[in-house]
Amino acid sequence: MNYSDTVMDHFMNPRNVGEVERPDGIGQIGNVNCGDIMRMTIKVEGNRIADVKFKTFGCGAAIAVSSMVTEMANGKTLEEAVRINRDEVARALGGLPEKKLHCSNLGTDALKAAVNDYWRKNGHPEKVVPLEDEHLDQEAESEHARCYSPERGDGQSAGRVAS
Repeated sequence: MNYSDTVMDHFMNPRNVGEVERPDGIGQIGNVNCGDIMRMTIKVEGNRIADVKFKTFGCGAAIAVSSMVTEMANGKTLEEAVRINRDEVARALGGLPEKKLHCSNLGTDALKAAVNDYWRKNGHPEKVVPLEDEHLDQEAESEHARCYSPERGDGQSAGRVAS
């Protein structure tokens, strides 16, 4: 599988790994089809993301996506952050292999889930945005929906953890 230099850089040198101390919002997304789990924590100051960190259990593409999402979101208003979509992330990474688009792009939903958590905790449920995918309710309907990769064998075994 061929990855861009940008994907490889974010995989080998992920940015913003860890957890924000006393986060204002927490979002955790998992995909039962491939086993990737992404957790994002945010610190909000003046309606802007002042800090964002991630922990990802998954393949190299999942780690690279999480890293890129945090870079794209940091400093944005909450409304700007929730508009970041998986296509923008894939473009910023210089593209992703077709087999990796579904499983690896959980990063934008982890960010949206963290912002939604913040909005709910702060009395703004009307601002909550839908996720791009219903990760936990999905059933593997096709081979394409599974995250087969040489990094993890059949898509069900353990991957690398960025934390």
